Amino acid sequence: MDSFTLAVASALAATIMAVSMGLLYLASSRRVCLFNWAVAGLFFTASSSIVACAIHFQLHEVLVPAFGNVLYVAGHYGILAGLRRHLKLRPRWDLLAAVALLVFGVHLVPALQRALTAVLVPAVVAIDLAAAWLLWRQPDREARLAYLPMIVLEAGFAAQQGVRILADALHTAPGMAACQFLQACDALFVLVFLSVATMSCALIVTHDQTRALRRASLTDVLTGWLNRRALHDIALRAFQRSERSGAALHFITFDIDHFKSINDRYGHGVGDAAICHVTAVASRVLRGCDALFRIGGEEFAVLVADSRADEVWRMAECLREMVAALPLVTGGQAVAMTVSVGVAGLDAGDLRWEAILRRADEALYHAKQNGRNRVSVHGVALDERAYLVQTA
Repeated sequence: MDSFTLAVASALAATIMAVSMGLLYLASSRRVCLFNWAVAGLFFTASSSIVACAIHFQLHEVLVPAFGNVLYVAGHYGILAGLRRHLKLRPRWDLLAAVALLVFGVHLVPALQRALTAVLVPAVVAIDLAAAWLLWRQPDREARLAYLPMIVLEAGFAAQQGVRILADALHTAPGMAACQFLQACDALFVLVFLSVATMSCALIVTHDQTRALRRASLTDVLTGWLNRRALHDIALRAFQRSERSGAALHFITFDIDHFKSINDRYGHGVGDAAICHVTAVASRVLRGCDALFRIGGEEFAVLVADSRADEVWRMAECLREMVAALPLVTGGQAVAMTVSVGVAGLDAGDLRWEAILRRADEALYHAKQNGRNRVSVHGVALDERAYLVQTA
């Protein structure tokens, strides 16, 4: 395949990348990384089109390769910028502007034109290695698996460019055939790069959206706490760990006292605000707990692992006190609220985690039947001072 055909094929591959990323951008929630990758595809399309035109029409003006190479570098940086956007980082287009000016300036100075490869290729290598390293150092191992094709692609292309630098260094005055071979190799690698880059970018976005959907399916929309669907898997894993290690495992359950009267008096909007307020207060108190769940309308459960019984009780009592001390302020008025709390721990005879939650619910019911706004520990007298003496 000759250089002209490879350049045309690269332009088509880049166009496919630009169109694919653009359509995904329009179809998704306007994710900026997709827009950056679409722009990168346009840069590559323009660069490859300039190369194809220069070969076909035998254009030798200095500005033709200057614009082609600047757009080529911009295409590589566009992929890096999209990755940075995906990771919630600034794209740093100012760095691209500096490199583009350097590359363009080298073309305009005759004395520096021989050093073009020594500027252009290292710039591309640095951009590609920066992209690979940025993805590789992400701590999320699951996400890194989705990043792996892009990491391999960027590192592999940088390695190919390194071989190009080495070949240029070993052949200070290559013949015409050698030059054509190197140009054909570069064009072929660009074609492969663009084809795989399109799939890699799509994989990154698809994986991220899949994880977001999975999180949404396990999360309560109103409070941001986990829902009942997530409870089974998380509690089962915690129960199995406790069985193996012998560590403690507790459930704290609580609900808002007289919640129906709040809804009836103030309306469902204030009722939702009350739920959000209580969970916000609880989140501060329960920071560091293993998992927080909304398991019903105004009913909540907290999974606590590796904590002593007295620590869990104190945590539950602090939760009760904080909710009672911090009323919801809405519409210029304060809505006082309290919660009833039940606590239960793992027993030696428990075969399922549901047994712990059931006892915590029984303790919660006990607290509501005995005056509300209190903590009840399953199997322990309701008098808090007596409980403290037992657990001290």
